[in-house]
Amino acid sequence: MWTKAALIGLTMAGPALAQEAVEDAAPPAWLSDTLLSPHGNIAVTATPAEITVMPIGAVSLDAVGLLSPIQTGLPADLWAGSDSATLANLFRAQPDLGLPSVQRFTTMLALAELNPPTDSTAEAELFLARLDMLLSRGAIDAARAMMERAGPTAPQVFRRWFDVTLLTDQPDRACAAMRANPDIAPSFPARIFCLARSGDWSAAALSLGTGEALGFIDAQEGELIARFLDPELFEGEPPMPLDLAPSPLHYVMRVAIGERPGAGQLPLPFAHADLADVAGWRAQLDAAERLARAGAIAPAQWQLIATSRVPSASGGVWDRIDALQEFDVALLAQDPTAVADTLPPAWAAMQEAHLEVPFAELYSQRLMRLPLTGDPAMLARRVALLSGEYESVAQMAVPQSPGERFLFAIARGQSAPPAPAGALPRLIAGAFSSTEIPDRYARMVSEERIGEALLRAALVLGDGSGDFDDMQDALALFRALGLESVARRTALELLILERRG
Repeated sequence: MWTKAALIGLTMAGPALAQEAVEDAAPPAWLSDTLLSPHGNIAVTATPAEITVMPIGAVSLDAVGLLSPIQTGLPADLWAGSDSATLANLFRAQPDLGLPSVQRFTTMLALAELNPPTDSTAEAELFLARLDMLLSRGAIDAARAMMERAGPTAPQVFRRWFDVTLLTDQPDRACAAMRANPDIAPSFPARIFCLARSGDWSAAALSLGTGEALGFIDAQEGELIARFLDPELFEGEPPMPLDLAPSPLHYVMRVAIGERPGAGQLPLPFAHADLADVAGWRAQLDAAERLARAGAIAPAQWQLIATSRVPSASGGVWDRIDALQEFDVALLAQDPTAVADTLPPAWAAMQEAHLEVPFAELYSQRLMRLPLTGDPAMLARRVALLSGEYESVAQMAVPQSPGERFLFAIARGQSAPPAPAGALPRLIAGAFSSTEIPDRYARMVSEERIGEALLRAALVLGDGSGDFDDMQDALALFRALGLESVARRTALELLILERRG
């Protein structure tokens, strides 16, 4: 991989990359107000607010991660020259859905165990932003593991951990942790919820009355909590008005009273609640597709749900599931003729749902072992180029068209590959024609703002619809910094997924 000294040595002469304005980004709007002010809104540790230094030997939350530098191949001082606020805003600005390889890379950055920025404080601004990016993408298992490694005792960390436990059907664990942590001041709704979960209904009802009298609970929230505490009192009453932006706490209360909101229109983290059997197969399918598309669940989990039953209807998602299941059966039977017949409609269905990469990860190895010929063979190779087997495919197969020859050259990392006609192939060929850091990123690298440069490049690549020159430089940066796999897979996705327009 690369060291700090080597990276600084790669700096090129030329115009420096201007410091682009990064707007301040707030935490996800859907978080529950589980903590009382000022605890929930100001303090983020048990340390008094006026103290801004940490004890000798204390571990900064900004340094906490799940992946060591050995696992990621990243230098431990990736954030050395950048300030925490800029990095935090860049993490929160990353798209929830984009090119899968770029998504994977930024998720890895969020999970990486790295030295904190030099201006890191007890507020752990960067750690919270990394969590928020993971949560917004629906990667709640990874976010929870990060919080539990850090210890979810700081109030702003606990607020996120509490919601994650609610969305993964572990409310009693959340309430037990709240009771055990003296530094957590629960809000009235959170306190009422946990009192009810523990069976103390009278105390919960008393807290509801007190919260309403003091103005901490408005009329609509008060009605929801009252229905949660005693649903029999509201028998015969019409359902509550639909809430299109519930917090996880409100969501689980609505589920408890039999007014389960459909998670399909809610932020991605809520989709996890629909993975359970009680949600029904259609809701499970929608949730699994959304989460697989975002890389928030393993492709195998999506496949398990998609192939667990036989569609009883047609149209929309059912046609897609039917095409996938017919292909899955053909591949299980290792029948080349049946696979050749079922692969094209299955692939068209995956393109419609933007599930090409999960599909490729699941099936590419078995596809490449079948003796396919002609167009089905070319399609199978195209599918496999979107998987982790991309380089092996390019090394073993013989290209059958100029377009395939170019794809294979990119998969092998060939320098200055001959590009077919088109602006996008020329862009990618230009990125692979040099291993020098583009001028626009040179100053950042020289100032040891390497991680910041990578986050900005990831933003430029986004969903593949950005400016051609900007994307070429972003790809070139990944190659120059030794992130060859990220660059190759991103380039292949740009060419194969055809996301532009």
